[in-house]
Amino acid sequence: MTTPAHENDPRVKRTRQLLLQAFISLLEERHNIHSISVQDITEHATVNRATFYAHFEDKYALLEVWMREKFHHALESQLPATSTLQMSTLRLLILAVFDFLALWQYHLKPADRQFVPFFEVALQQELQEVLLHWLNQVPSSVPVYQEIVETTALIISWAIFGPAVQWSRGDQTITKDVMAQHVLAVVIAGLSPVVTVT
Repeated sequence: MTTPAHENDPRVKRTRQLLLQAFISLLEERHNIHSISVQDITEHATVNRATFYAHFEDKYALLEVWMREKFHHALESQLPATSTLQMSTLRLLILAVFDFLALWQYHLKPADRQFVPFFEVALQQELQEVLLHWLNQVPSSVPVYQEIVETTALIISWAIFGPAVQWSRGDQTITKDVMAQHVLAVVIAGLSPVVTVT
């Protein structure tokens, strides 16, 4: 994903938002991602192609930002504003991931199924960042290498994401709450070498 050098500049933020809004608007009109081109997005946003490419490497980079933002907002809406790494917030996080993926699978158009692997990687990376943020906030009595913290966030994100993907694809013989309890047990065990979750 291409990130402009001055991403905190209000003009850069406005332009990126304008491009994202153009994409969302086109998606509401056409109902599938496949039919939307960079040309369509730039025309709808009333900017030129050079402006688009100054902000995004290609359509897929924009799609990644869009999906990650959507997922991030969905997680934020399910979690307390000042969430930290606790048993209760981990459970809420797991349930939010299950909910999001189930809803996403339900609304996914057949023409857009080709984007599923791409989107799943973007969502897993967003989840990994949330977990890494939480892990970095935990005070530790013994020094823990950042590399170990990052690896733990990676492993735990997949421990949550993998079962949620399988469950959302239709393997729902076990209820979401029961699945969340099973996943939580695995997550707690996975976190134990790095941090004690209460």
